[in-house]
Amino acid sequence: MKRKVLLLKFGELFLKGRNRHEFINLLKKNISKKLQEFDFRLSETQGRLIVSDFDEANESAMISKLQQVFGLIAIASATEFETSLENIEKMVLELDFDDVKSFKVETKRADKNFPMTSMELDKHLGAVVLEKFSHLRVDLYHPEKLVVVELRTNGNTYIYDRLIDCAGGLPLGSAGKGLLLLSGGIDSPVAAYLIAKRGLEIEAVHFHSYPYTSLQAKEKVLQLAKEISAYVGKIRLHIVSFTEIQEEIHRNCDAEYMITIMRRIMMRIAQRLAVANDCGAIVTGESLGQVASQTMQSLNVTNSVVSLPVFRPVLAFDKEEIMAVARKIGTYETSILPYEDCCTVFLPKNPVIKPTIKRAEFLEEKLDIELLVGRALNNEEIVEIDEF
Repeated sequence: MKRKVLLLKFGELFLKGRNRHEFINLLKKNISKKLQEFDFRLSETQGRLIVSDFDEANESAMISKLQQVFGLIAIASATEFETSLENIEKMVLELDFDDVKSFKVETKRADKNFPMTSMELDKHLGAVVLEKFSHLRVDLYHPEKLVVVELRTNGNTYIYDRLIDCAGGLPLGSAGKGLLLLSGGIDSPVAAYLIAKRGLEIEAVHFHSYPYTSLQAKEKVLQLAKEISAYVGKIRLHIVSFTEIQEEIHRNCDAEYMITIMRRIMMRIAQRLAVANDCGAIVTGESLGQVASQTMQSLNVTNSVVSLPVFRPVLAFDKEEIMAVARKIGTYETSILPYEDCCTVFLPKNPVIKPTIKRAEFLEEKLDIELLVGRALNNEEIVEIDEF
């Protein structure tokens, strides 16, 4: 008896020690949630997860969703059958070789009870194929078709000839939770994707400055949150008005330090939200040297007001690299919509490039920061988004 299955492969989870099962269980939980609209069965064998008992009409849609699950590195649409040499020969010959001229058989023998070694089975199956398909030749280095035969310890063999790449990384939720500063730009959604790929769940805060920024700008951020939620899971988005704070900074502080002080107050608010919502870090989309507020000196000045670690996943990326990831994950077109964010309000002509903590603290003495932060947080709006 044979059946169609999806063979799921995970990568660096193999490097985990005694707690490997915890990562795999979390991965299985995330897979089940991602595929909750479908009927299927999820099982595990040595080094593989297997999705079975599904409607083959849904296979393409299921694969597309599984490609967004962190922790998986590849998917194979495979045929599963009981392990025997006769069955393996039969299933290999049922593959389509019509449109190729070269092939290679690659055996992965996890079942060490099988009487032939991997290399012996490779040679045997290659000979079987060549006997039936005289137009073919074996190419061990650049084959047009790679036939993979996996003998697993559950007594079954899996044959496939194509691997579909997945997101990789670690299972979502395996590294805790962080608070993302989500703007309407290109960088912060990419930062969310990259840090979630390392297992971090995402909570987010967005600062808006209505009426200086439009309602369309807010809707743009909500759309970005939906788009990244497909990868990072449920997002609790805190929408915080920054209008009063920016007006006070504009009235009381040197123009060149406006962005620096604005960022320092944003970080203070982010830390309070992070602590209140069990987030162990702050995440931003800052890239070193990209703009004046992202020089080494500027980052140091903004870091100085928080005690939580600040993760900057795109710190060493240039703009082209960031845009490439944005296009890959589907956020780029939304990010470039022409709606301003609060960082463009009261933008100084010549922002300071090398600010100092001492000067920033001196200027902040003119502000009642505790009052301003408290008012902003008291009027926050919370939106929960889950497109996973």
